[in-house]
Amino acid sequence: MRTAFLASWKVRFGLGVLVFFLLLAVFGPWLNHLLGLDPQANDTSAIARPPGGGHPLGTDQFGQDILAQIIAGARGSMYVGLLGAAVSTTIAILVGVPAGYHGGRVDGALTFLTNIFLVMPVLPLIMIVAGYLQGTGLTTIALIIGFFGWPGGARTLRAQSMSIASRDFVRAMRMLGERGRRLVFAEVLPHLSGLIASMFLGAMIGSVMAEAGLAFLGITDPASISWGTLIQSAQQQGAVLRGMWWWFVPPALCIALLGTAAAMINFGVDELANPKLRVARPARTPRRTRRLAQAGGNR
Repeated sequence: MRTAFLASWKVRFGLGVLVFFLLLAVFGPWLNHLLGLDPQANDTSAIARPPGGGHPLGTDQFGQDILAQIIAGARGSMYVGLLGAAVSTTIAILVGVPAGYHGGRVDGALTFLTNIFLVMPVLPLIMIVAGYLQGTGLTTIALIIGFFGWPGGARTLRAQSMSIASRDFVRAMRMLGERGRRLVFAEVLPHLSGLIASMFLGAMIGSVMAEAGLAFLGITDPASISWGTLIQSAQQQGAVLRGMWWWFVPPALCIALLGTAAAMINFGVDELANPKLRVARPARTPRRTRRLAQAGGNR
């Protein structure tokens, strides 16, 4: 199973990009120190300079190095993405799996709660709560995004859990006296691992994009550094109108590349779960066999 999963070039590409950004987030400060870069330093002799010279990605309006800010912003964006995805996925599991497995009143109550969150205007609510708690940092932003981002995943998990709970092997284990908690953790959740992983990746990129959107609207801690705050700073200083593309294009490309990586991994998961989606490849004939066949045809 693991070999088939890693055999897809989409999965390898997605995992490579994801691991690269994770390493950049973890070792970003050390890398900036190694390169002699400081995201907070102002170089008055190189204000709004395009890429080149001692600044590979140029500088902003304040003379700060864009590359150093991109490296430093990776930690903030990945932190929000991972924490927001962890919160939303955990809530989705705690709500969706019991609702689908137990059914009855439990399903009715949890489905009613899910429907309430589904009809809520999520973006305005996030803006209101984040604006009220402005200045509390990226952790609060990630928790808010995760708290409002679970209903869609909970509905999907509910449907899949309901399908698994109706299968013969689950019914047989119930007849043998297995408890509900053991069945959920030992039988239902393992069958949902691929779906949960896919949901986590989708929630991660959704959290990164939500944080970037909030930062673009000015609802974030100005002292924090992320790809979203870089785009927001470029927008405030009129980088688009001034043609300073090197200020806002690199962080936007990082977000887009991260989203592409998550989509590629999800495509690989779908192909592994559904063989109909796999592209049939012609079997390669060994070189020795081809030579023997050619030699036999020449006789």
